[in-house]
Amino acid sequence: MFKKQSMYESEHTKFIKELKEKTPGMEERQQAGRALLWDKAPTSLDEQRRIAESRLRQQAYPYQTKV
Repeated sequence: MFKKQSMYESEHTKFIKELKEKTPGMEERQQAGRALLWDKAPTSLDEQRRIAESRLRQQAYPYQTKV
């Protein structure tokens, strides 16, 4: 009753597989780049409060002179 799933691979999947085979160490470099930009250590509640208190409010339209 059930159909066998075909072993279909999209062109994109084939391209990524070939790229990974041709470029050793690519995944490690990707993970290092992600860690550099996105994976941050959590900040304490005191640090979060200090950051929130130190923010300056910006006026609604910054180019308008204050009258």
